[in-house]
Amino acid sequence: MSALGSRHNPIADMRRPPPGRQSQCEGLTIEEARTFPLDTEQLNAPARPPSGDTRDTRRPHHSYGVTHANSRHTTRFTVIGNHLAQHPELSLLAIGLAVHIQSLPTGARVDIKTLAARFTEGASRISAALRELEAFGYLRRTRERIPDGRIVTRTVSCNQPGPPP
Repeated sequence: MSALGSRHNPIADMRRPPPGRQSQCEGLTIEEARTFPLDTEQLNAPARPPSGDTRDTRRPHHSYGVTHANSRHTTRFTVIGNHLAQHPELSLLAIGLAVHIQSLPTGARVDIKTLAARFTEGASRISAALRELEAFGYLRRTRERIPDGRIVTRTVSCNQPGPPP
């Protein structure tokens, strides 16, 4: 019989590859291997089984380090950039103080006496932290004389660090 007249034998395609001949799809028959390409992403399968629980239940890659149990804030929150929260040169006190200042409403007092009354750190440590924030562009402080003759410090808190004045 010629090649055009030959009949296709479906049973031959259901055989496993002969010994010594490796299949790229181990354990599949020849026909299964043709119709099941493993190099193609299968988009019809869910990433994980459906459930009512929306928390991420995947196991961490390592058995050490932090695991975050986050919930979305919808009121009374402040967005803080990682450039501040993870700043490699700022002290922990300066980072914490910057976060506190950024969380305050416009017009809130952030002078050394007010901050020292609010926190357990003394005035000298708070003063040093404010200078750090100023040096890295997170605070701008200017001294002004007001009409009654007193000198006050005007403070501008920057959520993006700027160049020092």
